[in-house]
Amino acid sequence: MALFQINEPGETPAPHARRYAVGIDLGTTNSLVAIVRNGFAETLPDESGRHLLPSVVRYLKDDIVVGDAALAAAAEDPFNTISSVKRFMGRGVEDVRHLGKTLPYEFVASESKMPRLRTVAGEYSPVEISAEILKTLKRRAEKTLAAVIDDAVITVPAYFDEAQRQATKDAARLAGLNVLRLLNEPTAAAIAYGLDKNPEGIYVVYDLGGGTFDVSILRLNRGVFEVMATAGDSALGGDDMDRAIAAWIMQQADIRDDADQRQLRRLLRAARAAKETLTIAMRASIVVERNGGDAWHGELTREQLHALVDSLIEKTLAPCRRALRDAELKLQDIQGVVLVGGATRMPLVRERVQKFFDREPLVDIDPDKVVTVGAALQADVLVGNRRGNDMLLLDVIPLSLGLEVMGGMVEKILPRNSPIPAARAQDFTTFKDGQTALLIHVLQGERELITDCRSLARFELRGIPPMPAGGARIRVTFQVDADGLLSVSAREQTTGVESNVVVKPSYGLTDAEIERMLRESIAHAHEDESARRLRETQVDAERLITAVQAALYADGDTLLSKPERTDIEMAIAQLRHLRDGNEPRPIQDGIRALDEVSREFAERRMNAGIRRALAGHRLNEFEASSKD
Repeated sequence: MALFQINEPGETPAPHARRYAVGIDLGTTNSLVAIVRNGFAETLPDESGRHLLPSVVRYLKDDIVVGDAALAAAAEDPFNTISSVKRFMGRGVEDVRHLGKTLPYEFVASESKMPRLRTVAGEYSPVEISAEILKTLKRRAEKTLAAVIDDAVITVPAYFDEAQRQATKDAARLAGLNVLRLLNEPTAAAIAYGLDKNPEGIYVVYDLGGGTFDVSILRLNRGVFEVMATAGDSALGGDDMDRAIAAWIMQQADIRDDADQRQLRRLLRAARAAKETLTIAMRASIVVERNGGDAWHGELTREQLHALVDSLIEKTLAPCRRALRDAELKLQDIQGVVLVGGATRMPLVRERVQKFFDREPLVDIDPDKVVTVGAALQADVLVGNRRGNDMLLLDVIPLSLGLEVMGGMVEKILPRNSPIPAARAQDFTTFKDGQTALLIHVLQGERELITDCRSLARFELRGIPPMPAGGARIRVTFQVDADGLLSVSAREQTTGVESNVVVKPSYGLTDAEIERMLRESIAHAHEDESARRLRETQVDAERLITAVQAALYADGDTLLSKPERTDIEMAIAQLRHLRDGNEPRPIQDGIRALDEVSREFAERRMNAGIRRALAGHRLNEFEASSKD
């Protein structure tokens, strides 16, 4: 390259010298992506300046639409427009039936028991749908930064179990992202506030999003973020408030309970709009088109809204009490309460939280963006852009992990709220004389009976030497990594025979499904490789254009004749035109052309820089210095 960019000591070099990693909040209602630039975390907007990406995917026969355009079509094309897919992540068909007819989708069972949603373009799992949202955020970041993005920290609700966490990682994998870490949303919020304000003490993070509620209690002290306790409800959020308002509209507008899905989508859209209006106004006008062609006009007051959603907000306080009890804390031990999630904009939520904790909550950072900001800060640390180990995260296991023992009981190995990463072992023995094999059943939950807990995995340990009952010593080890994913191993101590399992959640993608998706990616490998090569060439072109333009601005008037400057500007214009093409070779030719025409200019700049450095000095000064 002809031009050199010379930086002052301590300044950040060219953008491409920095390794970028993004933070992503894969939300139920909206998703965001953020990056750290010049030491500050910022969320990235789309071409229209919108930071929030609606978590909505619409499938057409020959296209996939994500975001605002998909949301706008939800009422008219409800069967092919998927929203709130986060609620289905890591769950089976039976798990989502409680949502009943409010869901306009047709679910299809698959080999993995994960629900698949039938659309005009085919059947898709929640993992595949979420991957489309992640791909859109990835493209947004790459376009904004003019860089290829591979690494990300993705946030998840603290109460997500193994199945839901694994499903999130699968979605990122399909989107072409390497997950540096799955970060609990409340912890991400604490990072955002902690690094901005450096608080010390015990804080509560109250996170009420579109589809999930989490409360976490964290001890913050000199860069150490320790999660003391966490609780919540993975099926409670702003979407439930929308449904309560929609039910009220149906009653007021005399809309039958068996309304079709288009009508229900229109109701939900009107309900959400009214809820958002009432965060800043006392009254909201509502207009809903009915199937007969006429429209119902009505009004909802803030007082009426509060009456409709009060019971839902009350449900969030029980986990708050449980978290305080688990952390063995009293209300006076809490130094502050951080609000996270769009639903916390509602005045009643803030009032109830303030009354419960007896202190005004912190809302300095946009509650929609705070989680993404924290994720971006953590991503910046994990890729080594920050010097030193200036942050330590101590997340916890949200639910206890254990084994089935005789009598259908659960022996807890890793209790809930254990800090992760974690590893713990416990010795077991055989029940019968001469027993040579052992079935190990891994469970998750707080109840004492296996029927009340969730089965995670089963595996067998064979080759145990025949011994009297109780003679064998079998050590079972549980290991949970930083993402909250579990592996279990069993080893017979006298012989060394061993077996293990990496827990594959009941509703995660099966190996066959992942293989199918990977086969599809291999089938399109040439196209994908070409697309990446094109993108990298476009990035190189953008960097060169930026560098040459900066040089022209600084020294163009003094070091170039008018014809020379015109030639360079024409080469820039030509490369900018080529950059938007679909083939890398013409762009490469344009890069070489601009490089060639600006080479003499680069040499003049370098010579001018040397002359400035020598100004005021004599040659013998440098000769003497070299002799020393």
